[in-house]
Amino acid sequence: MKKLKNKKATEKKSSSGMQFVFVGLGNPGEAYTNTRHNVGFLVLDHFRESFRFPHWVENGKTTALLSKDTLGKHTVTLVLPQTFMNKSGSSVKKLVTNKKATERLVVVYDDLDLPLGNIKISFGRSSGGHKGVESIIKSIGTKDFVRVRVGVSPIAASGKIRKPKGERAVLDFILKEFRKPEQEQLKKIFKKTNRALELLATEGRAKAMNECN
Repeated sequence: MKKLKNKKATEKKSSSGMQFVFVGLGNPGEAYTNTRHNVGFLVLDHFRESFRFPHWVENGKTTALLSKDTLGKHTVTLVLPQTFMNKSGSSVKKLVTNKKATERLVVVYDDLDLPLGNIKISFGRSSGGHKGVESIIKSIGTKDFVRVRVGVSPIAASGKIRKPKGERAVLDFILKEFRKPEQEQLKKIFKKTNRALELLATEGRAKAMNECN
């Protein structure tokens, strides 16, 4: 009886918090595992391990891998859509079903407008041409959700971003694996994104933006 009582107390405590959904964007399959376009997957998986969330579980209803736990007093569901990038919204819309929920939706993805090693938290922006974000906006009917944009573009000696030009060049670039020197930078990115996601759930959007942008 004592164990049952403690369990109920824990459930009551977690239910008093808010419900967050953190989505990492990428493509399923080994061929895409370490590519730049899958940095959303990489970031969220590292976050899951760092904060000791449960192992990923396949969920047929959402066509996604899910992991759910508490962070502070709030519940956080981690989501890796398994629909391929341009259909990511079909997974998200089954977990984010109203306006209040969209305000606690956080989407992590690769951004060619930021240099590798930089991240930026934003809210209510357009998709910027990112197919995964476009799919989510279309599926849930709003752009009012938080994004954690992770830079993947290289930097020239002058300090300027060397963003690939042309659709073919962009596709080739984002679907290639991170080079060895870039993989070292990923460790720094993971540290930044871990902090950003933790703040978003525990301290709020304004605090996270002030510290991480």
